[in-house]
Order: sequence, then structure tokens, then C-alpha cells
Amino acid sequence: MESMKIWLCLLFITLVYGGAAWFTNQPQEVGADVPAGKLKSLSFAPYHDGYSPIDNTFPLPEHIEGDVRLLADKTHTIRTYSILGGLEPTPGFARQYGVEMIQGGWLGDGPDGNRKEITALIQSVNANADVVKRVIVGNEVLLRNDMTVERLVAYIREVKQAIKQPVSYADVWSIYLKYPQLIKEVDFITLHILPYWEDEPVAIENALAHIDKIILQVQAQMRRMGENKPILIGESGWPAVGRQRGLAVPSVINEATFIRGLIRLAEHRQLDYNIVEAFNQAWKSHHEGVVGANWGLFSTSRQAVFPLTGPVSEHPHWPFSFAAAVLLCAVVVAFNLHKLAVLPLPRLAALLALLLLMSLCLSHLAEFLWRTSYNTWQHSYAVSVVLANAALAAGVGRRCYDILAKQPPAPVLAGGLRLGYLAFMGLALYQSYILAFNGRYISFPVEQFTIPALGIAALWLCQQLNRPGLSGHKLAFAPLLGMVARHPYDGNIAMLLALGIPALIFGETANFMSGGDFIQAHPQFWQALPVALGYTLYNQQLQLWLLCVLSLIVPFLPWRWQTALALPRA
Repeated sequence: MESMKIWLCLLFITLVYGGAAWFTNQPQEVGADVPAGKLKSLSFAPYHDGYSPIDNTFPLPEHIEGDVRLLADKTHTIRTYSILGGLEPTPGFARQYGVEMIQGGWLGDGPDGNRKEITALIQSVNANADVVKRVIVGNEVLLRNDMTVERLVAYIREVKQAIKQPVSYADVWSIYLKYPQLIKEVDFITLHILPYWEDEPVAIENALAHIDKIILQVQAQMRRMGENKPILIGESGWPAVGRQRGLAVPSVINEATFIRGLIRLAEHRQLDYNIVEAFNQAWKSHHEGVVGANWGLFSTSRQAVFPLTGPVSEHPHWPFSFAAAVLLCAVVVAFNLHKLAVLPLPRLAALLALLLLMSLCLSHLAEFLWRTSYNTWQHSYAVSVVLANAALAAGVGRRCYDILAKQPPAPVLAGGLRLGYLAFMGLALYQSYILAFNGRYISFPVEQFTIPALGIAALWLCQQLNRPGLSGHKLAFAPLLGMVARHPYDGNIAMLLALGIPALIFGETANFMSGGDFIQAHPQFWQALPVALGYTLYNQQLQLWLLCVLSLIVPFLPWRWQTALALPRA
């Protein structure tokens, strides 16, 4: 009878959580379908898992053929960035599968490398004139300061004289305004407009208006110069996963919304476009973190990130993660039926709700970390963090049971929980400071610290069920864990982590204020500061990270501070 009560209670809680998960993961309308489900052009870099231009491990011909075949019914054109590095067979496969090309030539590897690239580019373009319809000489060379504009113009002129196809140069839109002489040199203007990466990040709601504004600015510049050349939006897209920047939030829904909206804008303005990119690029995580690796329409395993037609779900495979969490929780309950049977129904429901919630967090953490790990080290780290979270969740669950069942404190459990939380404090300290001083591409590790933060809240709530009332003493780490006294160095640990909060806010704000376009838009310091600070403080991922950090800090505060914060009992 008691076991039936436990299982029915768990079933009810599962249904409640499952209903919430079903509701929040419903497919959403993200705009009009892509016409015929086919795009005009996609950036094409056929690097599979384990292949990277950084390590000089280049795509194999079979990789290129498979990727071109996959894209043949998804896009009319592919844009490449080099003709070397294993990409030489690309025009042949494009011809085989009926795909046109915007062929790029990579510049920036020094005079010898540039000469080799230009020579190969000219030869390939002339040999594949039926497939290669346009040519781009250099990609963001001026943005990277890899060469002077004069040297770049010389390369553009050389290629124009040697081929018949239209020639362009690709860079962020501000470079064309900074060096207007480029407009006269190219046959068409190739602009990279990435609202997420702007010095003032643009929210998804305003992204299309931002692109429209940029196009109008460049067209106005052309008119002032007496030019009227075609514009190709050479790169535009939105990341599906990764770090939030100001108002710009990466998500699958936002990526799909942006791409479908961009197509409508391009049709309205009669513009050509190329979406970045066809495939997620694991190797980009080396320089740009998780967000840099997740701009593709397809994953690194060549699975569609979202459909080009119909509604889109942020987490289409959530039932599998949810089922894994329920199974994990059920196993824990099955092994502890005799202990759970002593709890009255309200306390039993509270404990089961906590156990299932922690199981859901653990399942999500495992799936997310594995999906966003791209090398052996990252996978090893992911496994370690998941195991550490699992151990901490087990310890917190046991301590919550002891509190609810009014069992005496267990010194061994208390010591283990203290060591676990100290380990997470150390990791949080490290994460906070690298985010503060080198955080442009580093994701906020909220998922890794959800269980530690949830554990503190759960321990405090369980204490409240036994002895209601708000007092600073109850927030102290020692009483939460069932220890007799706190460690004398707890306050120092808390202060070190607390100092990371203003450091993070300062670093994030300073990063915005150092952008060239941001400085041009806000030249006065006292005008720029509130704008940059607003981008920082609006960041919801940063807010959640600070909440996790604060949840770790409070229990370690010196008791004399907590006594001063004590509140009368309700």
C-alpha cells in the first residue's frame, strides 16, 4: 500500500512536469515557408567531425560529394571560401548535382600563400565557367588587418583581368563604408551583415530592420559615388546555440525566424543573399566557442537543425531526454521505497518533486554538454561535470530526505557535500574570471551549476518545513549540511567568488565599449557607458549565471553578516 502511494505520487508529479515540458516545447510558427523549400545560396565548408583547417586535416572528396548531394535540393548555389585545402574537387561535384557556385579565394596566409591561392583560383574558375557564376577575392581580410586595401585592390584587379565572371570582395558592411574605393573596384558588392556579431548586438525582433537599414546606407554611398552595382548579402545568419550577446539570443527558433525573414526581405528589396552556413563547423569552437560552431542548417552529423517549412521546435527530441530523467528518478525511488514509506504525503511529494527535477536537470546537462563538445578534452570535461553533478544531486537528495524524515545529521554525508560544493565553488571562481577577462566567445555555464544552485534552495526549503522562519543562520552552509560549525575560511571563499561579479559586469561592459562601430556611434564616454551597461545587464544568461553564483556565495558568508541579516520569524 505504501509503495503504491509512492508510485502514484511520482506518476502525478511526472504528469505535471511532462505537461509543462510538452507545452514549452510546442512547435512555433517562425514565418513563411522557404519558397519550394530551397534557398538561393549557402556557405559551404564540408568539414566533418575530426577535420579542421586549423590542424590541416582537410575534407576528403567523398565528404565533399556527400555534402553537395545533400544540399542539391536545399539550395541553388553554394559559396566556397577557398579553392585549396582539399576543396579542389568541389566544382566537379557541383556540376554533377546541378548546383552553381560562388567561388572564393582565401587571402591572408602571407605573400606566398596568397599567390598560390590566386593562381589556383583563376585556373579553377576558367576551367569551370559553367558552374562558377561569381567570384569573391578575399574574405574579411581588411577586418582582420591581414593586408592593406591597396594590396587587396591589386589582387581584385588581377583576377578581374584573368576571368570573365563578376568579381567581388567580401567583408562586414562597415568596411565598405570605411573604404568606399572598394565599391569602384568590384563588379558587385558583397556585404556580411550579422546582427548577432554587431558591436551593438541586435535583438531578433529588430534584426531584419537592421539589415534593411544597412542596405540603404550602402546604396546611399553608391549613389554619392555615381555607382549602381548589385548587392549580395554574402553572409547573414543567426546562431542556434551559445552565448547571448546583449539583446541577441541564440536559439533554434531565432535562427529559423531570422532565415525565413531574411528571405522575405531579400525578395522585397530584390537582393541576392547567401546564408551562413550549410553545416555546423565544430572546428570553429576553437576560436569562437560553442556559438561559433552552431550557425548551420545541418548539424555536424548532417541532420537538419530545423525544417525550412512549417513550424519549428526548439527541442524536438525533448521526449527522449524527459524519458531518461523519469527512468533515472524511478530507479532511485525503487531502491529507496522502504525509506520513502516513512514520509507523510506532503513531504513525500516535495522530495519526489525535487528528485525528478534534479533528474531532469541532469538529463538536460548530459545531452547539452555532449552536443556542444567538439574534441576529446571537451568530451572528457563534459563527462566529469555530469558525474560531479550526479554525485552532488545524490548527496543533496539524501540530505533533504534526512531533514524531511527528521533523521540525525550524517557527518560523512555533510563532509562529502562540503567537498562537492567547494569543488563547484572553485570551478565557478575560474569560470567567472575567464568570463570577465576573456568572455567574448565563452558561454555562460548555467547548465553546469543549476543542480548546485537548486541544491542550496532545496536544502533551505526542507529546513523551512521543519522550522519555519527566515534567519541568516539557516542560510549558513554548516546548518544546511548538518555540520556542527562552519569552517573559518568559508568567508574568504565567498568573498573571492563575490569579487567575480563586479569583474564580470565590468569586463562585459568594457568589451562592448571597445568596439570600433560602438565608439563611432557613441564617442563620448558618459554617453557610451549606460548603453554598454544596458547591453550587459539585459543579458538573461548573465543574470542566470549571477544567480547561480549568488546561490553558492550566500551559504559561505561569515555568520556575523548573516546574524545582521536575520529576519523575524513569520
